[in-house]
Parts: sequence; structure tokens; C-alpha cells
Amino acid sequence: MSAVKKALVVEQLKRGQMNELLAKGKRLDGRGLLDSRELRVYTNVIEKAEGSARVELGNTEVIAGVKVNLGTPFPDTPDKGLLVVSAEVLPLASPYAEPGPPDESTIELARVTDRGIRESAMIDVGKLVLKEGKWVYAVFVDVSILNVDGNLFDAVSAATVAALLTARIPKYEIKEGEEPMKTDDRVPLPIQTIPVAVTMAKIGDYLLVDPTSDEEAVMDARITLVSDDRGNICAGQKGLPGSLSVDQVIFAASTAKHKGEEIRSVIKQGANYV
Repeated sequence: MSAVKKALVVEQLKRGQMNELLAKGKRLDGRGLLDSRELRVYTNVIEKAEGSARVELGNTEVIAGVKVNLGTPFPDTPDKGLLVVSAEVLPLASPYAEPGPPDESTIELARVTDRGIRESAMIDVGKLVLKEGKWVYAVFVDVSILNVDGNLFDAVSAATVAALLTARIPKYEIKEGEEPMKTDDRVPLPIQTIPVAVTMAKIGDYLLVDPTSDEEAVMDARITLVSDDRGNICAGQKGLPGSLSVDQVIFAASTAKHKGEEIRSVIKQGANYV
């Protein structure tokens, strides 16, 4: 299901107003070019999930739940557990949402979030192995978009990361020749770092952090960069046909690391993660 705003004439008319404000370092909602909207993180919101989080980024709202099962590793990675992130846009999340299976933009949303977690090595998947080549933990994160007002990439990433930070997975008892037996004991996931996605929209010659739906409707390009808590850029995704100069990419990377620290502290506080 898509939540992409259509290229309506009224949105294009706003572009002139936006350009006038951007030249003064301002935006339609009063923020500066590098200002994010307020991020609110609430965890343990789904009782039956191993971990969960609801995130509000301005008026954008998403919810993520973690489910952990016993699984079989992929043949080419017998020594690693499984991690799968999926996303869907609920019908009432946006007036532009269309019924049906996830479209390309929603699939991209899940894949970029998944990539940020994998490439940052947030979870030590080697420690999710119960018996190499046979039994591993399979961690599934399902994200539902409840309301769309721009920058789903950052909101979905924050909700996914917060849900994983709060997850408590069952311990298994393994006896020779028998399938692992689930116990009542719960342990946290083997967390190594906390990745944070920061998305910027290019409108004309300007880069804007945390774009709204109105800004996304007229942006020329989009770039999402994921940093870890050691200051490394771990993953990235560029969207739309517009180009970015080398200087703009370098500026975006620096901004992503700086803003990432701010966002990371909010996620850790919301997840009560020390």
C-alpha cells in the first residue's frame, strides 16, 4: 500500500513559497533547515510482542513489534541468526494510501531500515545461533504506519530500533538429538550499537532535515544516511532523479552523524536503555 503524495498542482504552487522561505533559512512550519520535529518514543506498547515501540515524529506515527521464533539458518550463513523487517501503510494513515500489497516505496522503506540495522551490526547475529546450520533465532520486526506526514524512513527506523532494544527473547534448552525446548526465561537481544537514520530532502539548492509531506511532494532528491554510536556512516539510500553534489553528500554525512547523536539519546531514553 502506498502513501506517496501525488504530484498535485497545489503542491507545485507551494514550491515558490518554499523557495522564498528557504533563501531566508526558514521553512513553512517555522523550522530551520536542519531542525527536526519533536521525536517521541513509547515502548512496550504491544503486550504479546517480544518487544515493541510506537514513535511519533511530528504528526508521522508508526508502531513496530518484534516476534521471535525458532528458525533454520540460510544455507550460506549457517552461523548466523535471521532478521527480517517488513512494513505496511494502514488504509487510514494517508488520504493517498491505496489498498493492495506493499508497493515499491513501502518495500524500499522496509529494506532501507533492514539494511541500516544489518550494516551497523546492531545485533550480533552470531549469538542468535542455537546449533550451527540447524537451529537459530528468527527475529521478525513488523512495522505499521499509522499516520503519514513525511519522513517515514526515520520514523520507521527509530521505531524498529527502539522495539529491538526492548525485546526479550526466550531462552532454549538444548538436549542432544532433540529439538530445542523453549523455557520461561527471557534475555535481551545481543545489542552492539544503536543505528540512527537521518533523512534529508533536496529542494532547489537546499538540504532539509526531516522533511514533511508537503516538502516531500516537491523535493528533487532524497538521501537517507544511517550512523552508529561510534560515528560511522553504515548505510545510505538516495532517492528520486535529482542529483547531489559531492559537497552536499559530505555535508549530509556530517549532518547525519550530528543529528544522529540527538536522535539516539531520545531513542535510548524512550527505551530505558542504558
